Amino acid sequence: MIDQEIKLQLENVFSDLKSPVSLVMKASKHEKQAELRDMLKDVASTSNYIELIESEEMSAVPEFAIFKGTSPTGINFKGIPGGHEFTSLIVAILNTCGKGKFPDAGIQNRIKNLPSKTSIRTYISLSCENCPDVVQALNLITLVHGNMEHTMVDGGLVQDELKTLNISGVPSVYIAEKMIHAGKASFAEILQKIEDHLGSHQKSTDEVDLGHFDIAVLGGGPAGISAAIYAVRKGLKTALIAEKIGGQVTETKGIENLISQIYTEGPELTDQLDKHLRSYPVEVFEHRKIAEVSAGKSKKIGLSNGEFLSCNSLIVATGAKWRELGIPGEKEYLGRGVAFCPHCDGPFYKNKKVAVIGGGNSGVEAAIDLSGICSEVVLLEYADSLKADTILINKLESIKNIQVITSAKTTLIEGDGSHVTQMTYEDRKSENVKTIELDGIFVQIGLIPNSSMVKNIVDTTSFGEIIIDEKCRTSVPGIYAAGDVSTTPYKQIIISMGEGAKASLAAFEDRMRGE
Repeated sequence: MIDQEIKLQLENVFSDLKSPVSLVMKASKHEKQAELRDMLKDVASTSNYIELIESEEMSAVPEFAIFKGTSPTGINFKGIPGGHEFTSLIVAILNTCGKGKFPDAGIQNRIKNLPSKTSIRTYISLSCENCPDVVQALNLITLVHGNMEHTMVDGGLVQDELKTLNISGVPSVYIAEKMIHAGKASFAEILQKIEDHLGSHQKSTDEVDLGHFDIAVLGGGPAGISAAIYAVRKGLKTALIAEKIGGQVTETKGIENLISQIYTEGPELTDQLDKHLRSYPVEVFEHRKIAEVSAGKSKKIGLSNGEFLSCNSLIVATGAKWRELGIPGEKEYLGRGVAFCPHCDGPFYKNKKVAVIGGGNSGVEAAIDLSGICSEVVLLEYADSLKADTILINKLESIKNIQVITSAKTTLIEGDGSHVTQMTYEDRKSENVKTIELDGIFVQIGLIPNSSMVKNIVDTTSFGEIIIDEKCRTSVPGIYAAGDVSTTPYKQIIISMGEGAKASLAAFEDRMRGE
């Protein structure tokens, strides 16, 4: 099942294993049981430390668990982890042996303070590109905790469960019968949602001082990493705080305009950025959400888990996030008819009617992709005309099952309590209110700057971008901004890298002048 080239790669990946790992497969009469057996045999054949064990316990579908030696880790796979989830299996094996990237002591302490014996399920699609991030985060949380359980569930093998739970988007994370999360998420977001749902043994009033730094950088994308590297190379004590290293880059597919790189992809570039960052003595605090920032000669950054640090100079490089509609029904039906990723959730709407909100490149591309799956696609754009590139608009106009509505202000999403059934929009020219009956809505309306933590401190535009001068200085001395969160034109990776470097050089220059 696994070709020889991949086997050779796995032999190299597993060459440093020092602890025995068992892949314990349950018995099943399912037609795909042999497929799972073959996959696990092939994986086990690549290392003397990996063993396949077939138990007598029965399962309705192919299913297995990962053991460290003879002890269960709590990591389970209900289904065959092929496609994008094959990586989740390999990472789980490495993590079980203590290999790979683990969260720092502060995050591990938060995980260990979660209640014990919790069972979590993540429903996925093997074609979903966002699912592995959530699966791998929950697997790692399970390992660090030591007394909880996480199961990846291939939705394609449990259609009855999907119908019972009204799941129409992936990944969907459940504790018992309660969905605690739907859609893509960072490690920090997943951990926070588990804490919100289960509570924590750690007191919310407990504060942890992470120290004082010459420069603190908020954000782990190209701008933030560039800023941190330039700062520490100037001999400054530097901290970087981020929800995830890579930022929006991790979700980027083909990158062909990063000078000196003919072609790369987001995850690969993220890995290179991370390695470069950690080759320097930068204090990296990953998987953190910033709760508040206070200005003054010494700036204080408070984190959502009670940790805090202070600094003399602050560089905000927090990038941007997907923009939401902000209308009634959007949050209520997230994962039950409202989605942001057509690649991941499109298959749930096969032969159904959907809407795409947004007439830019991402919206038009989504409509084109969905037209091959769905019976009908309605593309709605707020402006009087589509904003996408001409070549995309021409392609869109050639597809018969796509309807385009411009000058449309989406106002309401409604459903039957379990799934979206219709949406309402206002024709901005006639002011008539119209309703469309449909099964799903894909929101593709661009990005919004992540500037909320400093919006009451520094000057911003009406769009939320932090206003900066030619040296990345904001309206407040000692606070700088770089990348997509700022007013820098042309939101490009290479420009963000340059702006991050510029911000650090400006901060160092001001420091030398005593400003």
